[in-house]
Amino acid sequence: MIKDPMILFSFINTQLRDKYINLDDLCEDLNLQKEEVIMILNKSGYFYDDDQNKFIYQKRNNV
Repeated sequence: MIKDPMILFSFINTQLRDKYINLDDLCEDLNLQKEEVIMILNKSGYFYDDDQNKFIYQKRNNV
């Protein structure tokens, strides 16, 4: 599993765009733990959008 969030973000979104209809199919085919992918990317502000089938950055509010 790629641990660097930026590299993982780029890899996952490229795969989702080019080959997979959703994150479940990608994780199953590549034998990745979906929860681990989500956790790594969420910690860096990237969240999966089902409608767009990609991870997007959501700026955090520092209150």
